Amino acid sequence: MPKLDLSQIPFKGGSSYPGKLAEAVGGRFNQGVGDAGGLTQFGVNIVRLEPQALSSLRHYHMEQDEFAIMLSGKCVLIDDDGEHDMLPGDCAAWPAGEANGHHLVNRTDAPASFLVVGTRTPTETGYYSDVDMMVKDDENGFSFTRKDGSPLTADQIGDDND
Repeated sequence: MPKLDLSQIPFKGGSSYPGKLAEAVGGRFNQGVGDAGGLTQFGVNIVRLEPQALSSLRHYHMEQDEFAIMLSGKCVLIDDDGEHDMLPGDCAAWPAGEANGHHLVNRTDAPASFLVVGTRTPTETGYYSDVDMMVKDDENGFSFTRKDGSPLTADQIGDDND
């Protein structure tokens, strides 16, 4: 049956960001509704942001389109054009290759949620606007480097081996 039972799809936290950069998104949880429905051509997730949480570090994609619509609560979209309040029903779209670093931030004292849809491609390159970091995704998984491709250093990712 194509109807999904959201109560049976768990929210998962965690991040693939290296070192302490992962802490920046500690209050973000994803519910993989597209995967639960067997979709393979694009990803669909409900993202829940706890109070003061970030959806991601500000980033943009070279190969993948991204679209978001607010479902509940209030977030602030921060991109290269400034800050924009996002309320239920508000939408944002980021075409592949458009260098507009973006993320959503929940600055309230209540959880907020949004639906995000993105292209799935065999490879991807993403850039982070506020950190000297690039991510490549391919058949070997995610790899994070500096934007010029050189290795990240411990001080860049806040890894002080504690």
